[in-house]
Amino acid sequence: MRVMGIDPGLRNLGWGVIDVSGSRLSHVANGVCKSNGVDLAARLLSLHRQLTEILIKHAPTAAAVEQTFVNRDGAGTLKLGQARGIALLVPAQAGLTVGEYAPNSVKKCVVGFGHADKRQVAHMVSMQLPGAVLEGPDAADALAIAICHAHHMQSAGRLAQAVAG
Repeated sequence: MRVMGIDPGLRNLGWGVIDVSGSRLSHVANGVCKSNGVDLAARLLSLHRQLTEILIKHAPTAAAVEQTFVNRDGAGTLKLGQARGIALLVPAQAGLTVGEYAPNSVKKCVVGFGHADKRQVAHMVSMQLPGAVLEGPDAADALAIAICHAHHMQSAGRLAQAVAG
């Protein structure tokens, strides 16, 4: 199974792809899509095009996106939500079901602590994906989302087997 994790952002949209074989995780690729354009529509289109190219290149079989948190700046939250829409749309257009995880759930899954900082997340991602060169904190977060989704999918598969058997 190949899992793509996406950390939505209007300026920097992090992405990461891992392969999952049983309990073994391996790094495929990671990076950051930087939005181009002056107005919001052009920036969203830029993110859509970049993420679509990445999805075509790496052909994931599953995808996951971090849920948006609401902050004090309502306009900023709305713009982040629009970037998150792109992050959900691109894998859905490819026919993938998209998992969604709260930031604290991702951190708890990868680090063991729901309020870990970006440095701790990057460190644990590097530990779980030896040899991976992280393209920045947004890419590290995206890989963490992919790892979280892989763990949840494995747990769901074991549960389905236990119920069926």
